[in-house]
Amino acid sequence: MASLKDIKKRIGSVKNTQQITKAMKMVAAAKLRRAQDAAVSARPYAEKLHAVMSSLAQREDGDGHALLNQRGTGRALIVLMTADRGLCGGFNANVSKEAERFIRSNEQGFDDIDLMIIGRKGRDFLKNRVGKNITKVHEDITSEATYKTAQLIGQEVVDAYSDEKYDAVYVIYNAFKSAIEQLVTVERVLPIQPKVTEEIQEDSIDYLYEPNRGEVLAQLLPKMVEVQIFRALLESNASEQGARMSSMDSASRNAAEMIDKLTLQYNRARQAAITKELMEIISGAESIK
Repeated sequence: MASLKDIKKRIGSVKNTQQITKAMKMVAAAKLRRAQDAAVSARPYAEKLHAVMSSLAQREDGDGHALLNQRGTGRALIVLMTADRGLCGGFNANVSKEAERFIRSNEQGFDDIDLMIIGRKGRDFLKNRVGKNITKVHEDITSEATYKTAQLIGQEVVDAYSDEKYDAVYVIYNAFKSAIEQLVTVERVLPIQPKVTEEIQEDSIDYLYEPNRGEVLAQLLPKMVEVQIFRALLESNASEQGARMSSMDSASRNAAEMIDKLTLQYNRARQAAITKELMEIISGAESIK
């Protein structure tokens, strides 16, 4: 049985841990508010741009632009978005497992599948599972998701697709639903596939392009890829903070329960020690008589 000193030391250790988890929860809650506002604000623009580009793509043949070319199933690229830090529940594991599952289930469909990982936790999870598929890792960019970062990643993806290095590009990330719910999402960003809606079906009027159709598509199609990646970064960042806040809240409550149990154990051990001492005193007194 543990001594009173050991139990007291353990109670102090758990209390220190509880202070850390509470502080991390407060920090994550503050970051979550900003990240959630950014993610929600980006959705209308991304959805409207997607609708406009779908309408344009409906009117184009496959050779209208390189990003519209449907080249079949050769090589594919997955842009996987994880975090650089842990302590956020199943946030990193869930999205990394989905990437692994996607690779396993599509091995026959594609000649090869490469991984571009954003966040070191995804790399750490997958390096011993599908390490040969990892071609590039971006670190220390998830906490500050800026459009410039998305622009650089988007340009890298667009260039690789335009050079026919890949025939399809997918983004896998956690979409933010709430602080306690994140939805693992797989989206194909290239080739750009027209999303047929009732609005597009009813709209039979063609657009007037200025200065010309080719230049408009050359500007807008890469922009759409950048916006999709930017939105995924914002969604992933908000999901990370929400998952961390929930995880730290759960850890704080578990620490409180453990402190209660250890305190009860300490009191019982202390009571047993006092009772033992009293019995020794009484026995000594009786022996003197």
